[in-house]
Amino acid sequence: MATTRLITHHISGDKSILASLSDRFDYGQNPEKTLDGALIRSYECDPLTADSEFLLSKARYKAITGREQKRDADVLCYQIRQSFPPGELDPEEALNIGYELAMRWTKGKHAFFVVSHADRPHPHVHIYYNSTTLDCTRKYRDFLGSARALRRLSDRICLEHDLSVIKNPKLHSKGKFRHYGQWLGAARPPSYKEQIRGIIDGALAERPADFAGFLRRMEAAGVQVKRGRGGVISFRLPGQDRATRFRASTLGDGYGLEDVEAVIDGRAPVRKPAQGRPRSAAPRRVNLIIDIQQRMAQGKGPGYERWAKIYNLKQMAAALQFLQENGLTDYDALAERTTEAVDRAHALAGELRGVEERLASTTKLMGAVVDYAKTRPVFDGYKAARYSKKYLAEHEEALASYRAAKAAINDILGGAKLPRMDALKKERRELAERKKKLYAQYRAAQQEMREAVAVKANVDHLLGLSDGRENKAQER
Repeated sequence: MATTRLITHHISGDKSILASLSDRFDYGQNPEKTLDGALIRSYECDPLTADSEFLLSKARYKAITGREQKRDADVLCYQIRQSFPPGELDPEEALNIGYELAMRWTKGKHAFFVVSHADRPHPHVHIYYNSTTLDCTRKYRDFLGSARALRRLSDRICLEHDLSVIKNPKLHSKGKFRHYGQWLGAARPPSYKEQIRGIIDGALAERPADFAGFLRRMEAAGVQVKRGRGGVISFRLPGQDRATRFRASTLGDGYGLEDVEAVIDGRAPVRKPAQGRPRSAAPRRVNLIIDIQQRMAQGKGPGYERWAKIYNLKQMAAALQFLQENGLTDYDALAERTTEAVDRAHALAGELRGVEERLASTTKLMGAVVDYAKTRPVFDGYKAARYSKKYLAEHEEALASYRAAKAAINDILGGAKLPRMDALKKERRELAERKKKLYAQYRAAQQEMREAVAVKANVDHLLGLSDGRENKAQER
């Protein structure tokens, strides 16, 4: 379920227009967030020089129209933020959906670039588009209800890509907007603090003999224990950017250092592990592992190497989960499953193309029949006038439509009898319904094929069965 926000950017304080634009763009194009620029796409501009190009377009707008806004009122550019829930798609897919949103929102009339950030658990994109059109004769004007229109367009694109959307969003007139976690409700995954509190309860339930034993149980549960100056202790879970300080003011009442020591010493009762909603981990999408040595030889830095190692570990864990869930403990069974998945996806793709071609042909035939019926009386009049040149000049456009419609019907039918319009409408409805069902089946088969192929490729890489083929890893 994607959330969107439309932001206007003006001149920052006493800075120039160029400096103001650069500040915005530098944040979006941060190499650490975009994997050294791999997650950037643009339209009619170069992201590296977008600030100068946007500034030049505003100068041309002033020269062409003679209009110039006041410094405080001038909008330099607009930004769209589009965020997705964790686990539903990867940053590269978010980049493609963000690009489609930008193109359909601007209708291709404004230069823009899209950046996808991979530094957060939830994929999200930043879209920066120039307020001035490409021909420098007009400017985009924000309108009443633009946020709602943007959200509806984003939801439509998400539905087209088989992604979830927020149902029945609360209107602003009905009360305050709720943040993303409130929208998820019971489906919201627990926060890092909630997870740490649950692990603390579990460690204390095992009744450790001392505080050192408690910390060992925390580490055994996958929590990294960090010690700082003055004996300060912090906990960090896998994937967590910043460690959480071990104190009641941070974790909540009953979860501070003194509270835990009181439970260990027997001065306070042991809490039962929380029986809240279970965390339903979203199935991790399996991608190809990265050939780190090859990427380092191409000039990648230490930061990329650290990220790639963690990324490869996650992909192998996801591959192992896939093998266990599907009972593919034998390599031959994995190879057979992969072949079947590929064949099924290709078969459905061929069937889907056939249905789409038939649907397009039927739709074209219906349009030609309608045009033929509208222009046939004109042709009959032309024939009754014995093909008069005067009549032809007066009805040239209608007669041209008649000839085009007749030619299209003959081309589509190939001499066959023309069906009735009711039969054509019924056939189109059936084909549209068949296309919808096939598309859903194809999406599922395509996902299964991608996972099976990626898992087998990762297993082949570990077993040394790649035969020296180039690793087609996805650079994110």
